[in-house]
Amino acid sequence: MITLQKSIETYIRAKDSNRPFLIADAFTTDAELTMQVNTSEISFPGTVKGAKAISNVLVSEFSQRYENVYTFCIGDPPVAGTAFSCDWLVCMSEKSTSLARAGFGRYDWLAADLGQVRQLRITIEEMTTLPQDTAEPILRWADALTYSW
Repeated sequence: MITLQKSIETYIRAKDSNRPFLIADAFTTDAELTMQVNTSEISFPGTVKGAKAISNVLVSEFSQRYENVYTFCIGDPPVAGTAFSCDWLVCMSEKSTSLARAGFGRYDWLAADLGQVRQLRITIEEMTTLPQDTAEPILRWADALTYSW
């Protein structure tokens, strides 16, 4: 049985590990993604419709620019229901420069009856580029944390 928690974890695994095929397990075919980006350090389209397009934007295109991605949902996972919101933290490095990146924001999830995500709103409050010599310590710190909650 698919649950919202399982769909969220599948999305994070797909995005962080560059596995675009997993998005079809996490999102309904007609899912909608909206993005509110409150920083100039990163950009995404405001609205994306359909699991294939979401996979392209949040996995395939994202993985062309970033690697060593660790995304964490802050707090306890959803227990039941079709709506869930949580803060998130991400640590990663840029492929072209090896600079460390760290960011945070909010996820607002809405699932269909069967547990797959039908709407996701991602708010990016901050995304900071850090010096290259901080990448390894930050990524080692992230790697030592419990993934993904």
